[in-house]
Amino acid sequence: MDSLERVTADVVSCRACPRLVAWREQVARDRRASFRDEEYWGRPVPGFGDPAARLVVVGLAPAAHGGNRTGRVFTGDRSGDWVFRALWRAGFANQPTSVHPGDGLRVEGAGVAAAVRCAPPANKPTPDERDRCLPYLARELALLDQVRVIVVLGRFAHDAMCGLLGLRPRPRFAHLAEHLLADGRTLMCSYHPSQQNTFTGTLTEAAFDAVFTRARELTAGRR
Repeated sequence: MDSLERVTADVVSCRACPRLVAWREQVARDRRASFRDEEYWGRPVPGFGDPAARLVVVGLAPAAHGGNRTGRVFTGDRSGDWVFRALWRAGFANQPTSVHPGDGLRVEGAGVAAAVRCAPPANKPTPDERDRCLPYLARELALLDQVRVIVVLGRFAHDAMCGLLGLRPRPRFAHLAEHLLADGRTLMCSYHPSQQNTFTGTLTEAAFDAVFTRARELTAGRR
């Protein structure tokens, strides 16, 4: 039988995409100057969170000097700062920051994952890389059988999730758009908290908080 522990082990040992393997390992060797004294993870990054999660947040991929460095998705980078502050304010996390896996962070009633598990060059996985990686997310979602809401961060994660769920026609992507699925779960859309969006004001903290406030309402309202 499958388990979250088995999925994690399979993710961490994966070498299915030569371009991504080469890039993640190169970044781990060369390192950013500000992290030159740290040992980088340099491997695929599994999902993490509460096994009884009612909410799952799905991003694009680990950041080269974030999750690829720390070994935990959305940990140690600026996008992650936004994600965990929002989860904390909505009551899904016990603290608003995440800098490394041993920092005491717990997500409660939620899980966090990515469509692609290796840091990609220029933050752009290819369609083939995405499709080779998505079975890991499918396995996680099958095991997280209490999930009622899936929040996708950005169009890439939205399109990946629509493909994974077999949604035809593909529902529209827009910030705060929500789509009720045939199985009773809700797919919610959010702009990605990338610096490109947060620095330009395309995504504000209030707009990001609105996503998780709504997710809290939906997870609390369905059994």
